[in-house]
Amino acid sequence: MNPESYTTMAEVRAGVDELDRQLVAILAQRFAHMRAAARIKPERGAVRDETRKAEVIANARAEAERLGLPGEAIAKLWDQLVEASIAYEMTEFDRLNA
Repeated sequence: MNPESYTTMAEVRAGVDELDRQLVAILAQRFAHMRAAARIKPERGAVRDETRKAEVIANARAEAERLGLPGEAIAKLWDQLVEASIAYEMTEFDRLNA
């Protein structure tokens, strides 16, 4: 995949579709880490950590800006990702501790 060499929208769309598949696979790995966190944390209250959430979002924003991407847009995406991860971890914590 080399977007600079694309000459058709079909190539662009195929490239985006492939990247989306890869992103979902990476998200599956991220959520596996959330399952591990749910298993390791001693209490449900430890699942939500606002300090860590802010750190993760700030790291994503900084990396985005380093790569020349819009930091604010990436920070908003990461806020949604982290909230979804927290919800997933809570569900896993409850399942494991039922």
